[in-house]
Amino acid sequence: MRVTVGDVIAVGPGKIALLEALDETGSITAAAKSLDMSYRRAWLLIDELNRALKEPAVATAAGGAKGGGSALTASGHALVALYRQIEQTALQACKPEIRQLMKLLAP
Repeated sequence: MRVTVGDVIAVGPGKIALLEALDETGSITAAAKSLDMSYRRAWLLIDELNRALKEPAVATAAGGAKGGGSALTASGHALVALYRQIEQTALQACKPEIRQLMKLLAP
């Protein structure tokens, strides 16, 4: 599922996967690496997502002697949970159609 605002994908599977990876690692760098993504790409996706939301999904701390870090905000956790809930609801509702679609795919 993708939610667009104009030409921008505000929320989609890639951004949700990035948020989940960031939640696990506590770092944009580590989250990007775990998804085989560049730091710059991950940062741009998070920035785009944060700007699309009323409240940011990710809070970041600048690096330094003790290092920086990033964490999901309450809004970020709610976004991930809601997205996954919608995904499961849609999957259940479309089960027969998904079976038909799978029959069209090559083995």
